[in-house]
Amino acid sequence: MVQAGIYHDLELLRFTEQGAYLDDGESGILLPKRFVADTNYLVGDKVHVFVYHDSEDRLIATTQQPIAILGEIARMRVVSTTPAGAFLDWGLMKDLFVPRSKQRVGMRVGGEYLVLVYLDEQTGRVAATEKFDHVLQNENLSVQEGDVVHLVTYRRTDIGYLMIINHQHTGVLHFSDLFREIREGDAMKGFVRKIRPDNTIDLILGTRGFKRVEDEGEKILRLLQENNGYLPYYDKSAPEEIYAFFGMSKKAFKMAIGTLYKQRKIELAKAGIQLIAS
Repeated sequence: MVQAGIYHDLELLRFTEQGAYLDDGESGILLPKRFVADTNYLVGDKVHVFVYHDSEDRLIATTQQPIAILGEIARMRVVSTTPAGAFLDWGLMKDLFVPRSKQRVGMRVGGEYLVLVYLDEQTGRVAATEKFDHVLQNENLSVQEGDVVHLVTYRRTDIGYLMIINHQHTGVLHFSDLFREIREGDAMKGFVRKIRPDNTIDLILGTRGFKRVEDEGEKILRLLQENNGYLPYYDKSAPEEIYAFFGMSKKAFKMAIGTLYKQRKIELAKAGIQLIAS
């Protein structure tokens, strides 16, 4: 049984004027002609597709990528509204429906909202809801300290931003660890910094440990090469200036230039850093 709202690798059964039919264990699912043209698909090939319902309530396949799949939380824009609900642009030919009962206040055209993609039990169709707090829990964690995680900004708090972790948990990104503006619905990568005894989670953006220093060190070297081997930034530069130019915190910058200095790749010049010619 092919599930709507997720990706599948389906075998190509046959070609028709409408496109190609993929094996669903029954009569086949259509992959429309627009997604078959200019490809080298052959009968028997496995095709990676997303499956959802078309306007006539039939399962249909696409090679387009939706903004979010079943069980994921993401920000989407409203393209139209009706008395029954709103329709969101989720990156596919057909818009995603949000029933009025699943809206918090009422959606407006052009507005962007954070929603969960879910399967409506009554219709069997994929839909979206703003009311998803019940799926966020920290009682049974699927993450550990140090894990790289997918984050979505949920809301601002007194100490930082409450973030949605891997579409199922919540954690806090503290203001002291944030060096750029973020807003509700922004998606980003981070890692689990600390899990407290009560299962509350502290988060950090980026990747962790030495790999993080290596990545940022490589970025500094690239920027030095692009700027004639010299940059007017050093350990006394303001954190805001460092973040504006390098996109990293001052702490990460100092760690990276310290590593590069020990590796004799840079030297500390007056009010800046200088690339050592190799």
